[in-house]
Amino acid sequence: MAGVLVAACLALGAQAAEPPVFVLNSLQADISVIDPVTWTETARIATGKEPHHLYLTPDEKSLIVANALGDSLTFVDPGTAQVQRTVRGIVDPYHLRFSPDMQWLVTAANRLNHVDFYRWDGKEPTLVQRVATGKTPSHLWIDSASRTVYSTMQDSDELVAIDIATQKIRWRTGTGAMPADVYGSPDGRNLFVGLTGSDSVEVFDISGEQPRSVQRIKTGSGAHAFRAAGDGRHLFVSNRVANTISKIDMQALRVVDSYPAPGGPDCMDVSADGRWIYVSARWARKMLVIDTVERKVARAINVGKSPHGVWTLRHAKR
Repeated sequence: MAGVLVAACLALGAQAAEPPVFVLNSLQADISVIDPVTWTETARIATGKEPHHLYLTPDEKSLIVANALGDSLTFVDPGTAQVQRTVRGIVDPYHLRFSPDMQWLVTAANRLNHVDFYRWDGKEPTLVQRVATGKTPSHLWIDSASRTVYSTMQDSDELVAIDIATQKIRWRTGTGAMPADVYGSPDGRNLFVGLTGSDSVEVFDISGEQPRSVQRIKTGSGAHAFRAAGDGRHLFVSNRVANTISKIDMQALRVVDSYPAPGGPDCMDVSADGRWIYVSARWARKMLVIDTVERKVARAINVGKSPHGVWTLRHAKR
């Protein structure tokens, strides 16, 4: 009986434990596991060569690491930080996304200038189509209806839309300098594109047959990566050169707040209550915790070389 009680208490303790924050270290081929209670690095998880981005599957059962030079994906349990498995033969997965309906896994081959469509059966990805794009596909966004993939072309300054059903390019349009991350507004009308070679976020109206650039929102030099604030209206963008994070009102199309983020802020995640931003400081080998109420860096945790992707299971609504 005592053994049963001990086991039950351990189980309750495990359930009560806060899920970790993960920081991907691109130049060390591993992930830092951060305890969000003590704010210390508790473990390192080995990955494939030169991982760049993390992605939580829509069912939130797996955190996927895209190992670009390792041609593989590492699946990690987002609650326990245990490696689930490694999938090999995925060519140059720099960035990745699942369609919301979980039918497709899409990857951007940054070095090889193509976007790959993998059919997903819940276990193994099967390559269906390799779509030649523009120069250096960078980041991906998939609409809520699982109909269209949008991809930025970092070195040809373009945004392309690819039909998921046919895996064919529907349209392409020019952008500002060095487009990086892309994010779709909750109403499906606008796409926000970070212009890393500039100081702005470019907004495209995609409600018609062809896209239309409607505005550039000045945020800061090196506008790069996005994360939703969780309220359905606001969007954070990291300004990697300016060392700031801007908060954008997606309805008013303007910056409404700004926060310091030294060391080359890159990828972010946001706490479930929306107060804290977890951001990789790419050039400082740290993960910063930004207090959006006090507008300051609350913590700086040492991680590995060239920290890039950041993710946690306990996050604000995306």
